Amino acid sequence: MASAQSEMKNPGTVEPAAGTGSSSVVGKSKGGRPSREAQAALNRRILESAAELFAVQGFAATTMEQVASVCGAGKDTIYRRYSSKSALFKALMEGLQAEVLSELDAQMDAGPRDARDRLKRFARALLSINLRPQMIALNRVALGEAVTLGGVKPTSTIEDPIMKRFALLVKQAQAEGALKRGATLFIAEQLLYATSIRPLISEMLGEGRFSDPAEQERYFSQAWKLFLEGALGAGGQA
Repeated sequence: MASAQSEMKNPGTVEPAAGTGSSSVVGKSKGGRPSREAQAALNRRILESAAELFAVQGFAATTMEQVASVCGAGKDTIYRRYSSKSALFKALMEGLQAEVLSELDAQMDAGPRDARDRLKRFARALLSINLRPQMIALNRVALGEAVTLGGVKPTSTIEDPIMKRFALLVKQAQAEGALKRGATLFIAEQLLYATSIRPLISEMLGEGRFSDPAEQERYFSQAWKLFLEGALGAGGQA
């Protein structure tokens, strides 16, 4: 899966990967079949190409033929892995989410163990990730087209892995006395919306306010302060 920081390209200028020509070229194992590493590399190339096209053109305008052309694989190769455009988009978004979770978990493992500070760092890191250009574009496509057209099904809040981590961090902070007890999932939902989803929606609508890192930081500091005042009572401190 392409990093969410990958620079988006105009699909009119995207060309097949160098050296691939118009058909899939992968390394062969001794038995004549593509090696596991070559298969994984090909799948990454398919998903990266799909990400570029979906982000720039949208769900409806992107075709499996275009994905095959851009990644340099045969159309049959694409369909053997993904039975439909919807299946491809679903795999793309699931891969993106897995990358985000891995990045967030790595940041949590590297920092201090104080529960409230971990919750704050998690929320701040997620804001930065959500405001990456490709993340904004793909979320716009998912919510504006793919869900409406049946390409993907929205995940329920209680099953969303990012929300699960938010709720766990809130629960840990409550256990340490850093936040009021009760309504753990509701508190996590409000924090997620205030610190991350609201700015993401703003950028999806093209407002451009949060393209400035200084504005991101100013907004997050204010949102976190207001969250603590509600979760701790008036006068809560970051």
